[in-house]
Amino acid sequence: MRRRSRDVETFSLSFLDAITCGFGAVILLLVLVKMYEPLTIERSKAEVEALLARLQQELFEVRGQTTVLNRELRTVADQRASSEERLARLRGQLSELQGRYAASREDAMVDSAERKELLAARQRLTEEMQRLLANYKPPEKQTTVGGVPVDSEYIVFVIDTSGSMYQGPWRLVMRKVQEALTIYPRVKGIQVLNDEGKYMFSSYAGRWIPDSPSTRRNIIDRLATWNPYSDSSPVEGITEAINTFYEPGKPMSIYVFGDDFPRGQIESVARYVERVNRADRFGNRLVRIHGIGFPTQLAGGRVNNALRFAQLMRTLCERNGGSFVALTTLQ
Repeated sequence: MRRRSRDVETFSLSFLDAITCGFGAVILLLVLVKMYEPLTIERSKAEVEALLARLQQELFEVRGQTTVLNRELRTVADQRASSEERLARLRGQLSELQGRYAASREDAMVDSAERKELLAARQRLTEEMQRLLANYKPPEKQTTVGGVPVDSEYIVFVIDTSGSMYQGPWRLVMRKVQEALTIYPRVKGIQVLNDEGKYMFSSYAGRWIPDSPSTRRNIIDRLATWNPYSDSSPVEGITEAINTFYEPGKPMSIYVFGDDFPRGQIESVARYVERVNRADRFGNRLVRIHGIGFPTQLAGGRVNNALRFAQLMRTLCERNGGSFVALTTLQ
């Protein structure tokens, strides 16, 4: 009985030894794995950082390319806008040339007899005006206004209403307007503007006032108290008169009454008026421009302003088929 008990004990110790060795091997493996784990983690971190640096470099390159492309796109857009603007300008020039060509073709259809007649006189009297003047003999002093011929059926007065005129020779202005109306026994239309282009009678703005004795009286009566704002430059009034009232075949004259031209370049103003008062193929302007200068600036010691106005009106009248008269006294 004692022998069997020892066999069982021996077998039990060997089993425990085997189990213990197995656990020891597992522990040894865990120790070995933990020892090499930091090296693996460090290597993985380095690889990730390198990848991140490479991706950042690629991002910088893409951003640079985007900036260049945006700059090129803006350049192309600017070039396109410039090209479109140039195209629009060329189209405008083409339209203008086509208009001139059409006008030239129409002018070419005028027969030779009419050409000679147009070349002989810029604004000759129509048969109706000649008939009206046939039996009219005005007083010797009123045959002309400062040498300006009676050759128009439509008249526009452009009057400087500035302080130097209204507070100075205004009665003389009224008398000269009345004299100008007197030497025209009958016209088809009258208008009165100030140098700013403002109408004396707003109810007739943009259209002719029919001529009659009552119309002439109303103009003189209204002129006595008419005093709208003025900057002493006749350019606006002349432009309004031509653009609004000129019609082919209707002889028209503009009378400019003034005393001052304080600012602006004379030549630039003359060229601007020439562009508005265009010449036909024979060199004739749309309307005549006459001028009467009042010596208020001389009396006030502003000689330079008076000389500038005189030079401006001489230039405008010479280039637009009219006459300029400078009055020497305010009496």
